[in-house]
Amino acid sequence: MAGLAESFSEVTNRVTRVSFTSRDRILGGIEFEPKGTPYPYVAMVPQDVTEKLLLEHLRGSGGDVEYQTTLVSAHETASGVEATIERGGTSSTVDAQYLVGCDGAHSAVRHILGLPFEGGDYAEQFMLADAITNEVLRSDEMQLCPSQDGPLAIFPISATRRRLIATVEKLDGDAPSLDLVNDLLKQRAPEGLMAESLVWSGYFRIHHRCVSQMGSGRMFVAGDAAHIHSPFGGQGMNTGLQDAWNLAWKVDFAARGSANGALLRSYTQERIPVVKGVIETTHFLTTVLGASNPLAQGIRDAVIPVVTHIPRVEHAFIERLSGLGNSYRGSPIVEGGGHRYFDDSLRGGRGIGRRFILLVPAADAATADAAKSLAERFSDALEVRTYEARGLLLLRPDGYAAYDPGTSAPAELPSVEAVLLRQVKSKT
Repeated sequence: MAGLAESFSEVTNRVTRVSFTSRDRILGGIEFEPKGTPYPYVAMVPQDVTEKLLLEHLRGSGGDVEYQTTLVSAHETASGVEATIERGGTSSTVDAQYLVGCDGAHSAVRHILGLPFEGGDYAEQFMLADAITNEVLRSDEMQLCPSQDGPLAIFPISATRRRLIATVEKLDGDAPSLDLVNDLLKQRAPEGLMAESLVWSGYFRIHHRCVSQMGSGRMFVAGDAAHIHSPFGGQGMNTGLQDAWNLAWKVDFAARGSANGALLRSYTQERIPVVKGVIETTHFLTTVLGASNPLAQGIRDAVIPVVTHIPRVEHAFIERLSGLGNSYRGSPIVEGGGHRYFDDSLRGGRGIGRRFILLVPAADAATADAAKSLAERFSDALEVRTYEARGLLLLRPDGYAAYDPGTSAPAELPSVEAVLLRQVKSKT
């Protein structure tokens, strides 16, 4: 929807299988084939490439990133936020309508807001390395490797470049060496995998923490500033980007003076359940893969071959890993399931813009005419289109359904209007 998919598809390594592999045998595997999406694969892209593509798009849209800049303080005023920043030893003041802290696990904005970062730590020390390896493993398969020596995850960024995550008992210098990486691979990886060189490596400790509130007044937090969790599952940056996608359109409506108070409050109400689900999933994977008790290891290795062949388990795993299972059901600004809606007309960065879209059955001319009258009342916020399906469907600017009663209730325009009024202002 942002118009970036094609740029990413040109550089991505496409992963279509997740394998649970011990040193000498495959315990189980899940074919990664999500339904209802034009991108049925895990897109593996190095972080530096991701940042480059996002930055190019931002600059092409008239924005930019100011590096080497530190937030010193911020406070809310009657009409916005006043922030003090420091760049090159010089302080200056910035006046803005809103402030969003996407400033990492040690977020200054989170501390300014006084938001508790609740959760816990993992006792183990972890290693993260991007390595150039030989080609004994498939480039379209991700490996999760339980072991009596500790867990290992192998994410193929290309045919020969892999991101490796593993627990380590003893640190070897300031950063993991090539010898240490190969020792861990020899212990835990599928037989024959070797690292030939390191792109970069580092040690870190991991936590599972989350704020209970993702903003206050005109200031918000997103990404690692709001939640951190285990890297097993590869959900960190994805979850942060989803935060931003949920918040951006709401701040846009608020900045234009079109939002009701419920719209900005819904950011916390919608994202916290999703974030907690991600933390639960990654914590479960980390705990299961890293089980140290021999009995627990035996049970795990016996259960994995069974559950990975259960369709319901496969479906749930794919939905969690891809994020396609995320919905905003139960949100105070949503009526219905709150699921993501996929349609070619929304792709490419031109399909939806800064407005809601009301889809009306093409065969129902009377409802289409009445819907156009409704759109005139919300002229800054609503566009009407026809489609071939039955029933009314109201889409938010982020592509999720704001109104989709399904088959449980008849779809009526007054109900659509009520959903709109929960979040945006009408002209009359």
